[in-house]
Amino acid sequence: MGARTPLGSDAEEYLSFLAVEKGRSPNSIVAYRHDLVGYEAFLAGRKLALVEVTESVVVDYLKVLEASGLRPASRKRAAVAIRGLHRFLVDERDAPLDPTEDVETPRVPSGVPKALTEEEVTRLLAAPRSDSTRDARDRAVLEVLYATGMRISELTALSIRDFDASIGLVRAFGKGSKERLIPVGRPAIAAVGAWLANGRPLFVRTRGTTRADADALFISARGRRLSRQAAYTIVERHATAAGLAEKVSPHVLRHTFATHLLDHGADIRVVQELLGHASITTTQIYTRVSNEHLRRAYAAAHPRANVRRSRLATRPVA
Repeated sequence: MGARTPLGSDAEEYLSFLAVEKGRSPNSIVAYRHDLVGYEAFLAGRKLALVEVTESVVVDYLKVLEASGLRPASRKRAAVAIRGLHRFLVDERDAPLDPTEDVETPRVPSGVPKALTEEEVTRLLAAPRSDSTRDARDRAVLEVLYATGMRISELTALSIRDFDASIGLVRAFGKGSKERLIPVGRPAIAAVGAWLANGRPLFVRTRGTTRADADALFISARGRRLSRQAAYTIVERHATAAGLAEKVSPHVLRHTFATHLLDHGADIRVVQELLGHASITTTQIYTRVSNEHLRRAYAAAHPRANVRRSRLATRPVA
């Protein structure tokens, strides 16, 4: 991992504030740093200090990001980082004004998550076919992702002690280091058990590893804690083997977990808790997926689903 790009003192203080006072995750801090590095470079090109920024300058920068082809979600995150920095300067550095106060945050299109069918999930989970150590690990990774709906960063952060097979629970640490307990079913317990008993010991190294590596539930062939990129590669490799390369990513498994729970009658509040969403509004997008599934099932199965309303309306009511 390369050295982090430094920022001005005010921006560095802001990131420290987010980490220490607000409990933002390390991944969020890294993302905000990236956003603010670009923003400071833009201001440097205009020879402007942070306290000299006006609303039009912020708007111009967001237009530059849009013209660069940056995704709406990434532009929205950058706008949030910039807004947070200027508000911090007003609250903590006595800046005279917040130039972002009336700047509209970029909108992110609200697409329906793409969930796999249950048959597709079965194909994916069956993709690691061999008895190799690598496939034992990969099988456990896929089973845990689908069984828990956890984020890829949460999966790679798991330690052995976080997975309690005796009571069927795994402890995950979500955004802001918020802890939650997630039940796991028998297939995931069996896959993790096989990995820990017969696979993981073969990857353990006595030299060149850290305490964090030694505690990790999932490790690489070099004995290191599995990285997020390595976990992504595992999912992509087996998705390709299962003929699902265009449909599957770790986040799609998270969508699928939530959708399948709702399809089978789970309460949305329970799904919210399992996913670690702070607001139920975030979880409600999955109800749209579930409702679409119900409509398709109804249209395919009900003998009068396709009868025109006009014909029904003319029939007398008994």
